[in-house]
Amino acid sequence: MTSPDAVSLIVGLGNPGPRYAGNRHNIGFLVADELADRVGGRFKAHKSGAEVVEGRLGGARAVLAKPRSFMNLSGGPVAGAVKFYKVPPESLIVIHDELDLPFGTIRLKRGGGENGHNGLRSISKSLGTRDYVRVRFGIDRPPGRMDPADYVLKDFGTVERKELAYFIDVCADAVEAVATKGLEAAQNQYH
Repeated sequence: MTSPDAVSLIVGLGNPGPRYAGNRHNIGFLVADELADRVGGRFKAHKSGAEVVEGRLGGARAVLAKPRSFMNLSGGPVAGAVKFYKVPPESLIVIHDELDLPFGTIRLKRGGGENGHNGLRSISKSLGTRDYVRVRFGIDRPPGRMDPADYVLKDFGTVERKELAYFIDVCADAVEAVATKGLEAAQNQYH
């Protein structure tokens, strides 16, 4: 971030409720929870329609958010938080699952398409721009002919769960690097 007063809005995507807690689609929530632990805060309901935690991440001001809506309707709560905290889209960081990357692979980018991800589509539509940072967490392609929509709503497999905590930690480190050092420096470090 450029100034000490600048704030990053870091949004983890997922679906609310215990039924979805361990799903691949909820990796954004899992990384946001790790970041909340790092800032020493707990998520609380906010009028934006998201749960939020405010704090400092590596010395930088940050607002962590988890929309309380289902994934496909993430745009409303994200736009509400952007407006409330007066965060420009370029200071928005969205953490989401990515089918087109091998499990545990982290990729950082600004803008671009949504690759069929309905949460991103909803956010882009609500903000009127695609110009925000995406932290893509690889969950791999579904096996065989399984429908991707079914695959993302399944829990991580046994082998994946053994490594999940490690990859969540690495992803949280990458998000922190984007917030404190900027996108290009974080890409150089994590790609």
